[in-house]
Amino acid sequence: MRTGRNTELLLLLFGFVITVVLSAASQGALINTIRLDSLVLPLLVLMLGLLAHVLIRIFAPYADPVLLPLATLINGIGVVVIHRVDVPSETDDSFSKFASIGPFDGLGIQQVLWSAVAVVCFCIVLAVVRDHRSLSRYAYTLGLVGIVLVAIPALLPGRFSEVNSAKVWITIPGVASVQPGEFAKLALFVFFAYYLVRKREVLSLASKRVLGIEFPRPRDLGPVLVVWVLSVLILVVEKDLGSSLLYLGTFVVMLYIATERRSWLVIGAILFGFGAVAAYSLGTWLGPFRNFHDRVNYWLDPMSDPLGNTYQLSHSLISLGVGGLLGTGPGAGDPTSVPLPRSDFIVATIGEELGMFGLTALLLIYLLIVLRGVKAGTMARDPFGKLLAGGLAFSVALQVFVIVGGVTDLIPATGLTTPFLSYGGSSLVANWILIAMLIRISNDSRAPGQVTGGGRGNPPPQLQSVATEVIRL
Repeated sequence: MRTGRNTELLLLLFGFVITVVLSAASQGALINTIRLDSLVLPLLVLMLGLLAHVLIRIFAPYADPVLLPLATLINGIGVVVIHRVDVPSETDDSFSKFASIGPFDGLGIQQVLWSAVAVVCFCIVLAVVRDHRSLSRYAYTLGLVGIVLVAIPALLPGRFSEVNSAKVWITIPGVASVQPGEFAKLALFVFFAYYLVRKREVLSLASKRVLGIEFPRPRDLGPVLVVWVLSVLILVVEKDLGSSLLYLGTFVVMLYIATERRSWLVIGAILFGFGAVAAYSLGTWLGPFRNFHDRVNYWLDPMSDPLGNTYQLSHSLISLGVGGLLGTGPGAGDPTSVPLPRSDFIVATIGEELGMFGLTALLLIYLLIVLRGVKAGTMARDPFGKLLAGGLAFSVALQVFVIVGGVTDLIPATGLTTPFLSYGGSSLVANWILIAMLIRISNDSRAPGQVTGGGRGNPPPQLQSVATEVIRL
């Protein structure tokens, strides 16, 4: 049986070529010459991808051959763009200074180091978790761990947890900063999948039919209300709109996949809409909601104060406008005009230099990751694997939508980072672990001779059509 590992290797090399071209083009535009050191950062990322590839050959030989190359490609693009931001665009007065900036200077090489940590964690998860169904044994423990990780920043004093008005960090001054919510989401998604498998039949029961949609019994609304309250607390206490939307949205979609009832999507949308409107209204006079109220106002009129409160969003829109369809070209833009060009607004940096076409190509890569994740779920032979893969894949889609929507003024800006692309360690490590989990599920579902069954006495539901509908949505 063909395993797809050679295809995976070829795709890794193809992604390496893309990042080398991007790195060389950026260097050529910045210092008017292309040196061999433009190969260094892409080569380091390729070596990490090859390490992961070798581990997959050993521990998950039948896994999806596309997931690893896609994640490595986005990681490589992020490293190149982060390094490019360290080199200013103007080369007329200080050419020698810019020409002296090498691959081991700036934050690009630091992102490579974080990538190395992330890939090592990827390999550990792949080697330790030999069967994704084993995670269900620790579902309640992981759920508790996830809640604790979410709560810690809220309980810490602001000087140890607050960055850019959001209390989502654990900061040791002068040492390191960790965003525990990135790891909490993985633990909570495992718990969500296990809980919904166990309660699927109860949650599928309907009480009334309204406008052709069968709604659940009122007494079965408890789980979604609990997650809704948790998301509101995150919004209010930690001032983290992105994570609030991520938890609620992913749980509702997993609930929909488990029960095949569209009424849960309607209920989720109503709860989110009610919470958003209430938070905005309360923000006019109640302090804890002020941050969300201000974000909505900045979203409604991003050009109202381009030198003050709306500086980030207004300059992001200007950069995207300058880029147009084709972009200014790699290395020919001015990313330093946008705040946080390596992290929160790295999408604007890419949009300026690669244009709408380049940004669309990047989004298509993310879409492929989501589709392959959903495919891993539809092929899984147990309900826990189906729900877990579906939830993990949808969380990537929702996270990309939230960050890109905020940068382009489609929705209010949030504090989420773009998966694999933005500078930082917590998000990068967590998302590589997410890919490891998807690869494990895909291997277990594609490997020959696997026993069909849901584990713990649960028959596998027929969710192929539901997952297909999620793709369309």
